[in-house]
Amino acid sequence: MGRRFIEQLSDGDTVEDIYLVTDRQYRANRNGVFYIQLDLRDKSGQMNARFWNASEALFKSFGHGDFLLVKGKVQSFQGGLQLILTSLERVEESQIELGDFLPRTPCDARKLEERLRSTLLKLTNPHLRALAECYFMDSAFMLGFTQAPAGVRVHHAYIGGLLEHVVAMIDAAERLLPLYPEIDREVLLFGIFLHDSGKVRELVYSRAFGYSDEGQLLGHLAIGCQILEDKIRQVPELTEEPFPAELRLRLQHMILAHHGELQYGSPKVPMTPEAVMLHAIDNLDSRLHIYKREIKEDRGPSAWTPFNSALQRRIYKGGTDGAGADYAAPMESHD
Repeated sequence: MGRRFIEQLSDGDTVEDIYLVTDRQYRANRNGVFYIQLDLRDKSGQMNARFWNASEALFKSFGHGDFLLVKGKVQSFQGGLQLILTSLERVEESQIELGDFLPRTPCDARKLEERLRSTLLKLTNPHLRALAECYFMDSAFMLGFTQAPAGVRVHHAYIGGLLEHVVAMIDAAERLLPLYPEIDREVLLFGIFLHDSGKVRELVYSRAFGYSDEGQLLGHLAIGCQILEDKIRQVPELTEEPFPAELRLRLQHMILAHHGELQYGSPKVPMTPEAVMLHAIDNLDSRLHIYKREIKEDRGPSAWTPFNSALQRRIYKGGTDGAGADYAAPMESHD
């Protein structure tokens, strides 16, 4: 019998299968009973799991990014599904098929990359076009850019997620630009390409998704600016002209300001029309992706998803004919 993926599990199912550990914590409840809280995943999704009356030795027997053979039962919990474990055992990577555990973009990655290259290599600004060529000639960078997730958890958290996110933003920008003719189209499109480019080195994604040491210490905004500086130094070899100083500043600013607000990690708030539009499109695509994912992955009977801590809300799925307690259910705790 083949493995059952997380998206196939339902309330009451008995489980005996292998999953990837993406988070683990050792905790005690109010009665002093120790338990292990886990996030387990495969390519289809992620599920929270708990192992009660757990010893510290068991907790230390595996780590983030390990594969576990687990036994347990699925149960409904706070509007979602949770796996209550009765046993867990670390499994060597040689015994598993990696393709079963790392989620991938549902899009054709080759077509996404072709769309990206075609857009940037058709720019009329010779400095931006040459800059694009410098990025595209860097095979290591492009391998990372086409493979990296856009995030570890929040949005587009799968192989190829960064590329999918960037191309979706480019498509959205192309549709919005006719409404705002004063926006510099080519600067905006290049800023979209650059805004999360630092994630190729900020994130690790060969097994579980996480952060590199460089990513933890610097973050993708600083890394993205470092990569940009390196590529700008290469441009004069193609153009035989220095890269325009103001254009360099505008691109740097778009990387540094794309989170929009200081409290969201931007060292600068957007101060050019292109930076404002970049932030708005980035926020739109990432938020809508989270909403669509939450609705798709929630298999509970409620018309509402469980509380999402990133969004600070539940999401209405519909299906209750507009009446009943389900619609009026109080907000659940997100502790």
